[in-house]
Amino acid sequence: MNAEFWRGKQVFVTGHTGFKGAWLCLMLERLGAHVCGYALESPTRPSLFQLTQIGERVDSVHGDVRNFERVRQVIQERRPEIVLHLAAQALVRRSYRDPLETYSTNVLGTANVLEAVRQVGGVRAIVNVTSDKCYQNQETMWGYRENEPMGGHDPYSSSKGCAELVADAYRKSFFGAAGGAALASARAGNVIGGGDWAEDRLIPDCLRACSAGRAIEIRNPTSIRPWQLVLEPLAGYLRLAELLWEHGQEFAEGWNFGPADQDARPVHAIVNRITELWGGGAAWRLTGGEHPHEAHYLKLDCSKARSRLGWQPRTDLDLALRWIVDWHKRVAAGADPRGVSLEQIDQFMALERQARWTRPGAGFAIAS
Repeated sequence: MNAEFWRGKQVFVTGHTGFKGAWLCLMLERLGAHVCGYALESPTRPSLFQLTQIGERVDSVHGDVRNFERVRQVIQERRPEIVLHLAAQALVRRSYRDPLETYSTNVLGTANVLEAVRQVGGVRAIVNVTSDKCYQNQETMWGYRENEPMGGHDPYSSSKGCAELVADAYRKSFFGAAGGAALASARAGNVIGGGDWAEDRLIPDCLRACSAGRAIEIRNPTSIRPWQLVLEPLAGYLRLAELLWEHGQEFAEGWNFGPADQDARPVHAIVNRITELWGGGAAWRLTGGEHPHEAHYLKLDCSKARSRLGWQPRTDLDLALRWIVDWHKRVAAGADPRGVSLEQIDQFMALERQARWTRPGAGFAIAS
């Protein structure tokens, strides 16, 4: 991440009140960007957005991406140079309960943002954030590459595959010309980090149970996911936006941002490590009953991002889990959530500075 590049840039972030969006705003604040965030109210109480006072430090606009006229109006007024589209209905189990909300937010919402950018003009780089679940999952041991078919068993996964198709159509129909907005899609794995209170997600469920002194209830202990610290893919999105700005259509395509292969681990390994880090007799148990279908095995092949963007994870899974437990324990003990979050961002950026970026497509070299 290049602070000199981001200083003073006008950046439009959708979904800034969510978990990933809040961390992204904190990173952009550290880099000196001018951020306009567009989102509904924070989906949880408490929320990272609320606890870190992001609404007091960015131009925060309340709005729904399903409302095209509102999206267009805000983009027309703020005139962003870079758009980072994160707003989404992001929960698999909720997508079973309300599939129409999921499709309207994730598919029509994406189309609304891209159409507003097309009509208003002036945007130079767009990063459309979808999910690793956009791929047609065959439950194979191999990581999915960016050129594999889109799909999805559940409404959430399907909606993300649809959002990718929408972005591809806009790229080819409207944004592909030289000098036009460069549009890329980013597909990340299961992001984890401090300050996440979402429902039906493993790490928040673990921390809620540990804090309350009760056993963690686990549905699918053998399911394997590509776990990664939330700051990792966010750094990838920012790196991608930089290269879209500097090189245009050369980088306007889909990109995977996932962890190292060894960090695609089963659920039970994650829970065992969290209970060990938390201490105090923390434990977990298998919950019974019927549950909606969820993929058993999911993994990303990120070799393209490594070779062409010079991006790769700077943290491993164990460090991510230690930072998460540390974040929640310190905040529970009275530490300032904003200060703890910015401290972790600074630590992450220090790891970033240990790598010396080379020209696009040439990867990276470790600084001596």
